[in-house]
Amino acid sequence: MKKHKRDVHRRAYLKGYQAGISGRSKDESPTTQRADWLAGWRDGRADLWDGRVGVSGIQSNPMMA
Repeated sequence: MKKHKRDVHRRAYLKGYQAGISGRSKDESPTTQRADWLAGWRDGRADLWDGRVGVSGIQSNPMMA
């Protein structure tokens, strides 16, 4: 099994970040790993509001780290 599938907390955070950066509502959060997903959503939403999307947001995107 691949490592990224084993780390459910990081995976939930990244999915939440993607939802936040794309402008989706936090009401769409899953019931499992909700805290990790919401933490990612908050960070993604903050990046969206600060204008760090697309090419200008590569350095803050957790998927690039």
